[in-house]
Formats: sequence, C-alpha cells, structure tokens
Amino acid sequence: MTPILKLENLSKRFGGLAALTDVNFEAAKGEITGLIGPNGAGKTTCFNLITGTFPATSGAVLFEGKNVTGLAPHKLVELGLARTFQSATTFPKATVRENILRSALLRYPLGVVPMLFGGAPARRALESAEAVVTDVMDALELSPHADRIAGTLAYGHQKRLGVAIGLATRPALLLLDEPAAGLNPEEVDRFGGMLGTLTERFGVSVLIVEHHMRLIMRVCNHIVVLDHGEKIAEGAPNAVQNDPRVIEAYLGAEDHVG
Repeated sequence: MTPILKLENLSKRFGGLAALTDVNFEAAKGEITGLIGPNGAGKTTCFNLITGTFPATSGAVLFEGKNVTGLAPHKLVELGLARTFQSATTFPKATVRENILRSALLRYPLGVVPMLFGGAPARRALESAEAVVTDVMDALELSPHADRIAGTLAYGHQKRLGVAIGLATRPALLLLDEPAAGLNPEEVDRFGGMLGTLTERFGVSVLIVEHHMRLIMRVCNHIVVLDHGEKIAEGAPNAVQNDPRVIEAYLGAEDHVG
C-alpha cells in the first residue's frame, strides 16, 4: 500500500546550519505516526518542509505518492494535507462554530459571490459543511461550547479548537504540532482518548509532534525520532522507547523517554 506520506532524503540548511539532513521515513494510511526528539532536533523544521512553509534545500515530500515538495500551504490543504500549530490559530472574536465552519468551507471552491447570494450549489455546500462542523465538534467535545466566542475559551478548549479547525478541512493527513502543549495531566489524558478515535471516525491519518511521551506512547502506531536534524530511530513505541540511541539523545532532557 502506498504510504500517505513519504520523505526522501529531506534536508534543510539555513546558511551554514544544517537543520535537517537526509531524513527518510514513511507514515502509513489510517495510523498515527509520532515525530519526536529533544529540543532543537529538527521536528518543527520537518513539519515546515512537509507543509510548504519553508522550501527544502534538497530531497522530496511525497503525499499519497505525488511529489508535493515546495507546494504552497493552501494548495496542500486542497489536496488533503492540513496542519495545526503550537499556538491555537483561531478567529478569537468568532464563535467556536463559526471558526470551524470557515475551515469546513475551504473545501468548497464556489467563490465569494455564489456563497453570498445563495443558489442550490451554495446551499448544498453550506449544508455539507455544517454537518462536518457538527461531527467535528462532537468528536472533540466542543459541542457545549459551540456558540461561545473562541477568545473566551479555556486554554485546553482552545487547543482542541485548533485541532477541530484542521480536521474540518477533511484532510487525508492531519499534522498536529504539539497539540497537548500547556495542558495539565488530566487534559492530556482526555485529549489522548479523543485523538485515538480520529483515524477511525474520520478516516484521517495523523502525524504528531509532541513532547508528552506518555501521550505519544499511548496513541501512536509508529514513532520516528530525530536528533540534531537526523533520524536516529524509528519503529513501534516499545522498540523506540528502549532504543539506546533514543535514551542517549534524551539524557538530561526535561522529558526523558521512559
């Protein structure tokens, strides 16, 4: 089966600094793949190359078998690749429902005029988008907050809203950039339970960067480990957790694998 994502010798240099060097890995369809490593390992750089935020110095990004290296982020969303960010990226003065609806409508290229003035295509698009919003809010336990202003939400709910906004584009692959950052242990556990259901419920594959190792070990099918811009290990959670190279990379780090 063709992997949902494949990196081939992906590299990025900033002047004389090698931020990422010849990274190769695959993410399987219908699975949650973790991308971990100590601070400065190159995880965010890797995400930025995959999502077109930065141009790669060399190498390739293949999405569902198609070379998408260097495509603009909005083009990747149209193809079915969406990303969330470490900080919740929302319209803070809009409601939860409105935030998610804006995202859901991105997959309907009708243009502004048809959406403003109605017509059968616009009505069908809006009805379909609203159904997606309802489903996404339910999955991330945001339904009770549907009509609240996003900027007034508690931090944990804002993080969930960020995931909901990405999920509402109905991606084939959703990239989550530290979605549990800043959450307390109870919120992390609750989020992990929700995350574990997304692949089956929405048919979405997930690539997640996260420092909470307990969350990573709980939800991921496969884990890739970076250190100093290079891949040092990959495999099933238990194998990665006990890999001597991974343990060495994390020695002295705040979030020790174990």
